Amino acid sequence: MKNISKSVFLVVSLILVAAMVAACGGSSTPGAPVSDPSGGNSTVTVSGSTTVQPLAEKLAEAFMTENTGVRIDVQGGGSSVGVKAAGEGTSDIGMASREIKESELIEFPNLKIIVIARDGIAIVSHPDVNVGDLTIEQVRDIFSGKITNWKDLGGEDQNIIIVSREEGSGTRGAFEEMVMGEDALIAATAILQPSNGSVRTTVSTTPYAIGYMSFGYLDETVKPISIDGVAPTEPNAADGSYPIVRPLNMLTNGEPAGMVKAFLDFILSEAGQKLVVEDGYIPVK
Repeated sequence: MKNISKSVFLVVSLILVAAMVAACGGSSTPGAPVSDPSGGNSTVTVSGSTTVQPLAEKLAEAFMTENTGVRIDVQGGGSSVGVKAAGEGTSDIGMASREIKESELIEFPNLKIIVIARDGIAIVSHPDVNVGDLTIEQVRDIFSGKITNWKDLGGEDQNIIIVSREEGSGTRGAFEEMVMGEDALIAATAILQPSNGSVRTTVSTTPYAIGYMSFGYLDETVKPISIDGVAPTEPNAADGSYPIVRPLNMLTNGEPAGMVKAFLDFILSEAGQKLVVEDGYIPVK
């Protein structure tokens, strides 16, 4: 009887183990979709830079296609929002399209920075502006309000209309750091816009306007302006000849784990970096 009881116990145990394995999705194989460590549906929240947002949405869509039951929720808000959301843990991942400030690293000492791509910032004008090349100093003087007429740059006798991003924008923060420097402020007369897309629309529809935007938003509706004879193109940004280039960052509160890590690993994989290139940015892998 004891032997029979042991046999029955062994069979029941094997059945239970098999059921548990089946419930967890079986064993994993190389290249297979990642499994959710929690054993159920998983949601990863991402927020921050409106520059990174469209790219993050495409990466999230590709990741979710391969990983059913996983949801990547991407929202904007600006780079400063992304830093704070990651640092305070209100989002699993923050997005920032600029260097992280020393003050932010002091406030959030556990912040982990993952550079997923690099992006150039292009100076653009209304298509009818007949000035095609500027120096960094001239760009600084334009946006600070020191130069106010296109005739002072070899153009027509027309007032320059400045279009800029709003405070808290990663694009603006990078532009201020790399172009304006510590001593020059963007003129109070500048028309402020909440996104790269709205800057493009405003510049393209406002005669004699000038603005700045991510390479990823360049199209035929605006005129790109060269800096010291170097055109704002991806190859020029990649080889360092174009001077206004910034990182696109994903941020986490400490080392990423679980599905957050799986998503970030995908972004830095060959498939993820291919999407980076397709979206007009410079890969880091």
